[in-house]
Amino acid sequence: MKVYIIGAGPGDPELITQKGARLIQTCPIVLYTGSLVPREVLNCASPTAKIMDSSGMTLEDICKVFQSAKDNGDDLARVHTGDPSLYGSTAEQIRKLQEMNILYEIIPGVSSFSAAAAALGKELTLPELSQTVIISRAEGRTPMPKEEQLDKLASHHSTLVLFLSITLMKKVCRELIPHYGEDCPIAVVHRASMKDQKILQGTLGDIIPKWEASGIRSQSIILVGRILNSEDFADSRLYSSDFFHRFRPPSKS
Repeated sequence: MKVYIIGAGPGDPELITQKGARLIQTCPIVLYTGSLVPREVLNCASPTAKIMDSSGMTLEDICKVFQSAKDNGDDLARVHTGDPSLYGSTAEQIRKLQEMNILYEIIPGVSSFSAAAAALGKELTLPELSQTVIISRAEGRTPMPKEEQLDKLASHHSTLVLFLSITLMKKVCRELIPHYGEDCPIAVVHRASMKDQKILQGTLGDIIPKWEASGIRSQSIILVGRILNSEDFADSRLYSSDFFHRFRPPSKS
């Protein structure tokens, strides 16, 4: 018996991995985060599978499902949104699985921040402009470690990706402007890859009225950085005619 912790991707049912879909198809029990994972992602599940929504469960409730599956010798597909390694609330479940001596395997998925970048048509790392992406969140009900306060992260001037921060937009802009400047581009991608996806774009100085008017208050990724509107960046050395590597040796001519 094994629990498969599956990243279902950002929402588009076609963005789940083949391995993740195969495991949902074959596991007799599917426990999914119904508040975030679209039901369509589970269309591949067996007609005989027991499908359960964890959105109304506590950790204790989830552990009871794990234990029941173990007692019956049934594999279980634990389906989470995006990628389980980022804000997936999987670490505490893994700890419980270890305590319960239940085997588990993590199946990575497409993160919503990757889908957000794709929706914007942007590469987050541009040569000589930004080679670092910081993934974090603004401090709200969940405290942030002292050295990971937003203003400290902003001091690096890197491309910044914020999860779980859309309701804190005023705080985000207030803390980022001293480092990035009011003219720095910012984008909000709501429900990236889904049919009702929405995109807001502006600058740290003018995004707040647009955000307030949009009514967007959940399921959004915030991206900040000069990469969002810059056409002035160096070409990658990878495809330069004078850049050689083992797959493209120097020309003999």
